[in-house]
Amino acid sequence: MGRRKKIVDECQRLMDEPENIRNIAIAAHVDHGKTTLSDNLLAGAGMISEDTAGEQLAMDTKEDEQERGITIDAANVSMTHEYEDTNHLVNLIDTPGHVDFGGDVTRAMRAVDGALVVVDAVEGAMPQTETVLRQALREGVKPALFINKVDRLISELQEGPEEMQKRLTAVIQDVNELIRGMAENMDDIPEDWTVSVEDGTVGFGSALYKWGVSMPSMQRTGMDFGDIIDLEQADERQELHDRTPLSDVVLDMVCEHFPNPEAAQPRRVPRIWRGDAESELAEDMRLVNEDGEVVFMVTDISMDPHAGEIATGRVFSGTLEKGQELYVSGTAGKNRLQSVGLFMGGEREEVDRVPAGNIAAVTGLRDAIAGSTVSSVEMTPFESIEHISEPVITKSVEAKNMDDLPKLIETLQQVAKEDPTIQIEINEDTGEHLISGQGELHLEVITQRIRDNQGIPVITGEPIVVFREAPQQESREVEGVSPNNHNKFYITVHPLSDEIVEAIQLGEVSMDMPELERREALQEAGMDKDTSQNVEDIHRTNILIDDTKGIQHLNETMELVLEGLQDALDDGPLAAEPVQGALFRLHDARLHEDTIHRGPSQVIPATRDAVHRALIDAEVRLLEPIQDVRIDVPSEHMGAASGEIQGRRGRVDDMYQEGDLMVVEGIAPVEEMIGFSSDIRSATEGRASWNTENAGFRVMADNLQREQIMDIRERKGMKLELPQSIDYI
Repeated sequence: MGRRKKIVDECQRLMDEPENIRNIAIAAHVDHGKTTLSDNLLAGAGMISEDTAGEQLAMDTKEDEQERGITIDAANVSMTHEYEDTNHLVNLIDTPGHVDFGGDVTRAMRAVDGALVVVDAVEGAMPQTETVLRQALREGVKPALFINKVDRLISELQEGPEEMQKRLTAVIQDVNELIRGMAENMDDIPEDWTVSVEDGTVGFGSALYKWGVSMPSMQRTGMDFGDIIDLEQADERQELHDRTPLSDVVLDMVCEHFPNPEAAQPRRVPRIWRGDAESELAEDMRLVNEDGEVVFMVTDISMDPHAGEIATGRVFSGTLEKGQELYVSGTAGKNRLQSVGLFMGGEREEVDRVPAGNIAAVTGLRDAIAGSTVSSVEMTPFESIEHISEPVITKSVEAKNMDDLPKLIETLQQVAKEDPTIQIEINEDTGEHLISGQGELHLEVITQRIRDNQGIPVITGEPIVVFREAPQQESREVEGVSPNNHNKFYITVHPLSDEIVEAIQLGEVSMDMPELERREALQEAGMDKDTSQNVEDIHRTNILIDDTKGIQHLNETMELVLEGLQDALDDGPLAAEPVQGALFRLHDARLHEDTIHRGPSQVIPATRDAVHRALIDAEVRLLEPIQDVRIDVPSEHMGAASGEIQGRRGRVDDMYQEGDLMVVEGIAPVEEMIGFSSDIRSATEGRASWNTENAGFRVMADNLQREQIMDIRERKGMKLELPQSIDYI
């Protein structure tokens, strides 16, 4: 029997013991060593050779990941580890660190109960470290910390025990400060989730040289930091690995400190599912009942050239078996499972069944997308997986040969299914399609995969930045009139507070919630009681309040009013860009007695007209997306680095020394950051490392508004003269 077959058999045996299962994700800032660490764990579990671990990057299964040296897709693997004489099943997801692929991290957190956050000892906690921690805590996932690249402190920075201790303590304090800040509003966390060396929730080591330590491992092996410094300086790294192998230290920490499904699901289910807490289904999920109804949450969709579409996700209740017919939330009819399996890195191993508490990979769910709820009975779906940032950059893609057009459309639809952070607009008339994503690299990877994997030659346009429109003040009451003059709507608009907008973006407020819960959430975010009781619709981050009293026929016309409102908000009055952060009030309406005179062709234009007039009266302005920028650079290049930010309409907020490097922090518009990577390299002779993080939208400077609006209108083929009432720009 081959080694792999043995591991699969052992995993299958352990699947039925939820108390010995650990579902974990490895998350970190880009280049802090997640995938190298994953290699070590695979080698420790006997799945890859120890000699190649750290260089093989087994979890970067796609060619472009190996070429670029970064993780693009989250990868799953199941392995076993013996801890305190008991064998444990560890289902691990290696997640990307680059900000453009943050959607994969958010989705992975839905499937796991523990997150191992990796931090580079030299760089410390970085912006993306904060983002992945926030993603974990929002999903109710418990963190632990591994400080990587400790060898660099000894060999490169020549630090002694005291300096090292200071630096490592500072990293732990930074991470704990982030955890405390995020966890203070979470009532469902029973214990303190901060990490500490004494508790054993912090590990140290070098993923590249395959050694690691934690307080429990030091007590067990008698190794201390003095020994580590001696061996590292003497270049005895093999002995270090032999005496205290990294995989044992990390997997012991995982088994000891991360909750098993039986402990995690009773706490996590109420956080991610708003169904009836008293139902049998809720009880099955809380108890991780493998004999209950099937409940499976899809967190990832990927394509396999042989097996077709593979849906990966967490089994919360019941047991998945080949041939089952299951419902997929939001679609009609049932899908039949063609096969059930688990991932072993890039390979999928088929098994007979996967019970509750495990992460499974199945085929046959043709209607599922990332985020679908799959079940044996019709049920309230899980909360949608909210992504922290939204698409800010767009590229047009068209097929070089018209014959490839059907295949390109099919591929783009598949891309949107696999990655919900990508938005696709398909224009079948012009053959031009727009892909919107999180950044330049995100779109570059998607278009490269269309070319290479699907063999479709495509032409891509220049990157286009996504703008928004938002009111700046309260409007007067404006009138919208239907084309036949028989229907009138009276509307005002004013800006929503940042707190309410954020609550909508994070999914804390939505129309899918029970009304009472929505009211409370809005009041908590700062909306007054009377307003929160009259919410009629929430579209993007805009709210419609119905302040009318007893208007005849309004109830049956409301659906058309909402259609007109949504239509107007998707195409704002300035440049047909989406509107955000606006609160509309419908004060009054005059409707024709006769149904035929208040149909869609009358009500929709009247509402659209009223919404646009109100926005113009509220001095609607164009908002541009901005990014936080951090550049680490030797001090002699600091001027050039800050010049790169300032020369892009950016602002430098802070400069400080960290180790032997200067750190420059600031913000800059996304539009100006296109092509930044090649410019910063040449300005600093290739010695800068940097990263950017999307930081939402801000009002564009008044002197740039008109020119930008005209550019967008021209690009979209709109009339170039603005309506006369827009005389303030």
